[in-house]
Amino acid sequence: MSFILNLKSFIQLFKQALRGDLHDYTEGSIPKAVFLLSIPMILELSLESVFAVVDIFFVSKLGPNAIATVGLTESVITLIYSLAIGLSTAATAVVARRIGEKNPEAASQTGVQALIIALIISIIISILGLIFAGDLLRLMNASDDVVKEGTPFARIMLGTSFVIILLFLINGIFRGAGDAAIAMRSLWIASAINIILCPIMIHFFGLKGAAIATVIGRSTGIAYQCKYLFGGSELIHIKKEIIQPVWSIIRNLIDVAWPATFQFLIASGSWIIIARLIADIGGTNASAGYQIAIRSIVFFILPAWGMSNAVATLVGQNLGAGKIDRAIESVNITTKYNAIFMFMVMILFVFFSEPIIQIFTDNPEIVSKGSEALKIFGYGYVFYGIGMVMTQALNGAGDTRTPTYINLICFWLIQIPLAYFLAGPLSLYYTGAALAIPISESILALIAWYYFNKGNWKTIKV
Repeated sequence: MSFILNLKSFIQLFKQALRGDLHDYTEGSIPKAVFLLSIPMILELSLESVFAVVDIFFVSKLGPNAIATVGLTESVITLIYSLAIGLSTAATAVVARRIGEKNPEAASQTGVQALIIALIISIIISILGLIFAGDLLRLMNASDDVVKEGTPFARIMLGTSFVIILLFLINGIFRGAGDAAIAMRSLWIASAINIILCPIMIHFFGLKGAAIATVIGRSTGIAYQCKYLFGGSELIHIKKEIIQPVWSIIRNLIDVAWPATFQFLIASGSWIIIARLIADIGGTNASAGYQIAIRSIVFFILPAWGMSNAVATLVGQNLGAGKIDRAIESVNITTKYNAIFMFMVMILFVFFSEPIIQIFTDNPEIVSKGSEALKIFGYGYVFYGIGMVMTQALNGAGDTRTPTYINLICFWLIQIPLAYFLAGPLSLYYTGAALAIPISESILALIAWYYFNKGNWKTIKV
């Protein structure tokens, strides 16, 4: 009977999370708050990953030039994602602080200023993308055939980069307000439309049809966001009288956003270098095994990322409410949940790495290399979970500089040199390069934990 009651309570709470019912995250049960925020954020992240998978699935039918075009264009778009994530992180931190202060009008005004910054940046980037799409492909060492075939695709994707920035940013605004369900549903809509339109558009327009489908999907997601942003949300409500620049808020947002942008660039850049090192020392099969292992990690890490993003909102709102102890307790509880979840995944990766890789390929060498990498990565999984929570807690407090410095030290001063040292002078080759990842991630977790407990984030003003 007790089990049934607990199950019914869980189902009701899950439905509440999906509905996005209005909830004060500065009061009441912290585990409930973590759950209500985490569920939509996990689903939002899952659907964002679906976007990329769907595109490459349908594009792969068009041949190697099309695949190369998408891959190279996505590499360039990583820079745009970095800007989008930086702005989104800043918006989440500042909006959460204003909501915690019980000042939804100031939160809405912050949203307006974030949109002004995003529109200015995205218009400039979109114009440059339209003009220099082909040149960027050449810069990425694309062949003449890829440049010829892929420029229309790249021009559409880069020329409409404003949809990427706005989609990320507005979701960041809603996450900061504690309305994660709207962010989740906007990605549901965007992904569903992309899945439906992608094969149709490719049939009629070839490779550029994939870009058209993606832009339409994301634009529809933005339209859904705007429905709530300009009237449908109980917490964030943009009125025409507040649509004007407020330079003090703009400066504040930029001050929080630029380190967050570099956080993503530093991390993604180091992973690209490690991937290239593995390709150089291990060859095609080792590289393929490594990439499959990385994608497996990304899939299993989504729940941990969801909980980490939830803690950013909880820290920001509780700081705004002047409840520092509750902010700390939110982080400690989320860390415990994340560590437990990541420990279970670690067991899965350590003991079942080979069957997991075999889902993707039956090539014996790729399976061998992929399962070895997955097992090595698995040993550091608990630390990954702790590091993510601590980093996002600092970001949610508006202290985006500290995680940026930590990332710079752990990824560029430890991970990359260590990978080359283990692979080269110590002659561990592929194994050594892979080992550098859990070692550096574990160090990152410990440093982030130290700085969080040091407590300087408590005094950050945003």
